[in-house]
Amino acid sequence: MRALLAVGGLLAAMAASGQVYRWTDSTGKVHYGDRPPDEAKARELRIQSYDGPVEVQDWSGVLRGKTIPASGPGLTMYSTSWCGYCKRARAYFGQKNIRYTEVDVEKSPEGKQRFKELGGKGVPLIVMGSKVMRGFSVERFEAMASKQ
Repeated sequence: MRALLAVGGLLAAMAASGQVYRWTDSTGKVHYGDRPPDEAKARELRIQSYDGPVEVQDWSGVLRGKTIPASGPGLTMYSTSWCGYCKRARAYFGQKNIRYTEVDVEKSPEGKQRFKELGGKGVPLIVMGSKVMRGFSVERFEAMASKQ
């Protein structure tokens, strides 16, 4: 039984460390995968989905008293178009009629820079006031929002 768990853990670690590639086929359709077809010109994605435990941090102390500037309604999500966690957050925000600003870190150089400044290593990164959430869960988001 222990050997089976060890093998499962090893396979999960190997899968988690894999690279993600993006390529466009001859019809213009965009694809994502762990390896591109031989004939496709693919680029390695440097941003990954954050699939660790959802974290909420108060960055006000870390940023030495600087406040995180809120864009638009005060809620900003740094995301990518292909991220499943980002899609889940978008759906939740839409269902609850929560206004937010979305910044695609692959399309906006300024957004990518701000994402890095906030310690972004994976998407989504959700900013509300001085709180920063890595990943997305309804429960953690609602807890963060209730403390604003």
